[in-house]
Amino acid sequence: MHAPDGDYTAAQILSFRRKLMSWYRSSARVLPWREMRDPYRIWVSEIMLQQTRVAAVIVHYERFMSLFPTVLALALAPEAMVLAAWSGLGYYRRAHMLHKAARFLVDERGGQLPGNSHDLRTLPGIGEYTCAAIASIAFGESIAVLDGNVERVLLRLAGRTEDPSAAGRVFLRAQAAALVPNKRLSEQTNAAGDHNQAMMELGATLCLIRAPLCMHCPVLDFCKTRGEHKTRPRGRQKSKAAAFLLSTRKRGTSTEVLLERRGQALTLMPGMLELPPLPIDLLDNREPLLRLRHSITDTNYTIEVHAEKDSASEHAGDLLLRDAIPAAAEALVWQPVTKLAELPLTGLARKILMRADLMAVTGPQSPARNTARSRSLDQAGKIVR
Repeated sequence: MHAPDGDYTAAQILSFRRKLMSWYRSSARVLPWREMRDPYRIWVSEIMLQQTRVAAVIVHYERFMSLFPTVLALALAPEAMVLAAWSGLGYYRRAHMLHKAARFLVDERGGQLPGNSHDLRTLPGIGEYTCAAIASIAFGESIAVLDGNVERVLLRLAGRTEDPSAAGRVFLRAQAAALVPNKRLSEQTNAAGDHNQAMMELGATLCLIRAPLCMHCPVLDFCKTRGEHKTRPRGRQKSKAAAFLLSTRKRGTSTEVLLERRGQALTLMPGMLELPPLPIDLLDNREPLLRLRHSITDTNYTIEVHAEKDSASEHAGDLLLRDAIPAAAEALVWQPVTKLAELPLTGLARKILMRADLMAVTGPQSPARNTARSRSLDQAGKIVR
């Protein structure tokens, strides 16, 4: 049923939309940000879903919305509180930009999100993909979205290999625009938004990167590839080792843990709290309390966590270990373990403190057909893979 090079007739496009929407209405995952048209809630969900698994977003999203149920509540909150609620999701620049945009909306637009993609694009943290998603899902604008999932679907439909060139991007935009319904010509209440969500859902649950479930695909008849398509080689993940100090002390009836605040000038997680890093070369003969693995952007870390005794029972080795912290004294703070959940901790710090039983273990609940929904970070129009 497909035409050469993905060039569809009007009848084929109509048939494609009908089959796709029939599948979506019966098979889509139940997610807390769907079945609503609240632009604020949709905006928050789209920012959280950038390069983050759906299962990881669900718990954070519900808690975030309970803390900041409106644009005004988010704008008035201290940034540290926003970062604490974001802790564990990663890519903390998203939280910074979300908070900044909320303050702008309250100061300049009466707390209301713009109702079209052109004006949404001017807000901090909202790029090409995000403005299209919000505009179509929240406001019904007839504009196509292009995230990693949709791109993969379109390439396989057309039988094309991955093409990062400008011509390749033009082709994908044209294909996506041809398939998205025009709101004015549809009897549905939000044809464009529903179509875009269905395309993303198809890529996230059936048209997978590896081993796509083609026999379950509602639009298989339109697909030239029917399997995996040729993609560009991805850059190799880097591997590094790192070590951190876990130091606690008693203060009255309270237990406190030593944390370090990352510098505000850092490009990665500025101002966040973490366990104090230690020089690895000083730890050759010490057995760590914990070993774990952790990934940050394109680097896989092998982590050692070294414990230090309570101050009441410190011996020379422990004192030397604390003295080995490279950070300046003013960057180090003692925090009660009862307050840790309220602090802007890095994801790694949160993971370590949970493993050490100093924080309650929290984890995402899996939705139906739990799969990754990878979104492209697209601030300033740049697509990051």
